[in-house]
Amino acid sequence: MEKILVVDDDLNILKVLRMRLESGGYAVVTASESQKAKGKILEENFDLALLDLKLSEADGIDLMKDLREVDPDLPVIILTAHGTIESAVEAMKEGAYSYVTKPFDYRDLLVQIRHGIETSRLSREVKRLQSLVRADLEGQNIIGESEAMKQVSQVVALAAGTDSNVFISGESGTGKGMIAKALHRLSERKDKPFVAINCAAIPANLLESELFGFEKGAFTGAVASKKGLFVQADGGIIFLDEISEVPLPMQGKLLKALEEKEFYPLGTHKKTKVDVRIISASNHDIEKEVEAGNFRRDLFYRIHVIPIRVPPLRDRKEDIPLLVSYFLAKVGEKMKKPAKVLSPAAMRKLMLYPWPGNVRELENIIECAVVMSTEDIVSEEMIILSSQDVSDQLFKPFRESKQDFEKNYLIQLMKISRGNVSQASKLAGKYRADLYELLNKHKISPQDFKQE
Repeated sequence: MEKILVVDDDLNILKVLRMRLESGGYAVVTASESQKAKGKILEENFDLALLDLKLSEADGIDLMKDLREVDPDLPVIILTAHGTIESAVEAMKEGAYSYVTKPFDYRDLLVQIRHGIETSRLSREVKRLQSLVRADLEGQNIIGESEAMKQVSQVVALAAGTDSNVFISGESGTGKGMIAKALHRLSERKDKPFVAINCAAIPANLLESELFGFEKGAFTGAVASKKGLFVQADGGIIFLDEISEVPLPMQGKLLKALEEKEFYPLGTHKKTKVDVRIISASNHDIEKEVEAGNFRRDLFYRIHVIPIRVPPLRDRKEDIPLLVSYFLAKVGEKMKKPAKVLSPAAMRKLMLYPWPGNVRELENIIECAVVMSTEDIVSEEMIILSSQDVSDQLFKPFRESKQDFEKNYLIQLMKISRGNVSQASKLAGKYRADLYELLNKHKISPQDFKQE
């Protein structure tokens, strides 16, 4: 529930405002003196403040400045009499969101409050996302508020405080590399190297020399010595992506290096010792690969100490709006332009797509849409998806496709709003009664989506 601070030295006005605002669904805290108001904002977080311009013992503008020193993003609506409108305009120049004249039109006041809170919320979110982007343009942040991603974040936080080997599983494009970077950034090895290698991208005959290095003359073409990735990662972390693609003969050498923390570079009989933490990943079911004899069981146990599974995007669609906002801010930062926003129709299109390419595909689609769009609001037409997104529906009867669309849309809507029908109706642009009717039609209970 959104919380409002009301400051006025007229106790009758405070009483009426409290009653009106609480009936509008807000939590209300009142203060009749500026000092009490200052104390309240230090103790509690507020979504908006209503301040009387002329307090008996203080100036409303000065109080507003004091409150915004504590919370710079706090929207402030000034309450003023007709005779002090010039002062109210001056207050807006000093950072007030709006002003309302006495006597109030309470409907207008509620509209102003709603707009002020929403504007502030969007401003805070943009700042947060821009901060994320500026802090980490390489995608080291774990973006997601779904229960599935909250669990991933918890495991990452716990694993980062250890030196145990971590195995990350998940489909291609889910962000396994991002998880690996987050583990490094949160670990005690954060000031040491993070070295990544895609084992599937290195030819089998070159993998050993890439990992362990070689001496000059070790093989034809070795005109100079080269340090391997294990040496480059000494003291830090080496990320072995797609480790399931390592050939069986090489798996034995890799196991020995992991167990003994030492190895022989090609062309030398002198051992090289290293201190590295191993993070590995695969988009294959590595346990099935073990059972099939394609991956050594002893190596599996060595790397699979702390498992982390990254869910596919289709299983956490409630994260899509947040990811979209992040990628819009990221592209804006890269292009040195203000971040664009998506139209509701464009967002609905993204929510209905099955996302075979997961988060990587979403990022690419958003970047393409931003680059191609000439407007500040990205339209549905700018969202270019794979032709496969509608292939299943094309072969269904229209009535059945419509039913599927409605049901899936409502489920995603309930997930995003966490079962809050009022919020869901605003997102969908429908009356609450109509939305309830659709939910009942498809036997969807908002209660099933509410947070415990």
